[in-house]
Amino acid sequence: MMTEFSLTPLHPLFAARVEGLDLRRPLDEAQVAAIEAAMDRHGVLVFPGQELDDDQQMDFAARFGPIEQTRAAVDVQKQRLKHSAMNDISNLDEQGRILAADDRRRFFALGNRLWHSDSSFKATPAKYSLLHARSIPPEGGETEFADTRAAWDALPPAMQERLRPLVAEHSLIFSRAMLGFDAWTEAEARQFAPVPQRLVRRHAGSGRIALFLSSHIGRIRGMPVPEALMLLRDLTEHATQPRFVYSHRWAVHDLVMWDNRCTLHRGRAYDDQRFARDMRRVTLSDVAPTLDQVAA
Repeated sequence: MMTEFSLTPLHPLFAARVEGLDLRRPLDEAQVAAIEAAMDRHGVLVFPGQELDDDQQMDFAARFGPIEQTRAAVDVQKQRLKHSAMNDISNLDEQGRILAADDRRRFFALGNRLWHSDSSFKATPAKYSLLHARSIPPEGGETEFADTRAAWDALPPAMQERLRPLVAEHSLIFSRAMLGFDAWTEAEARQFAPVPQRLVRRHAGSGRIALFLSSHIGRIRGMPVPEALMLLRDLTEHATQPRFVYSHRWAVHDLVMWDNRCTLHRGRAYDDQRFARDMRRVTLSDVAPTLDQVAA
């Protein structure tokens, strides 16, 4: 089987387009290793023109690590997709209709428009995410990515030393509170209890250091909350400057794969009461909680 594929940079610092692979076909070990090496270098890979079904997307993702089995969602009993471990990043209900303007799931999903790292609110956060476009609106709905390794490199040394030992607490409750969403059931509140993560981490594949930021952070241990939130806002503004950001304009059948350990991302607005946007994401778990990994 041929292992060669082409990589075209999409940004001066990170992100690349991959061509020459049909992801419907099984990958050999050399192809898996080559894609992982490309991920370590670029952090975001775009695979255009991949006409995958749900099973094929799940099979491709599973070559790179364990798939997360629990989804970050409300009203999870209302499942539209075949696989319970596949995340429904759409504006559609379980019958495939556009969600009503006052639907609780729509309000919850607005949090995807905040800069975040997937599953940073889980004890063991995410490694890769793989998002596939099945239908897209005629305008809007882009996904933006920020390179948090380059953002770390650009910080003054004194700030780097200040940040290295800090431990942040992450929860979906914190990110949704920014939008005024507080309609949690008791079970959801327990499920989304805050978890600790290093604010600075070493990216295993590249050896580079990255900021581990997310809108899910609501506290920094040992720091007054107002001071912590101001520091987090400053760091997020720094990390999401245009020079660190790649904006992906979707085409149907794009599959975008990104490394949550060294990037941030957010969805952009579109007319979600008029146009359907059907996106399906598979998320892979990292190897261990960040506090159990080698410190930066």
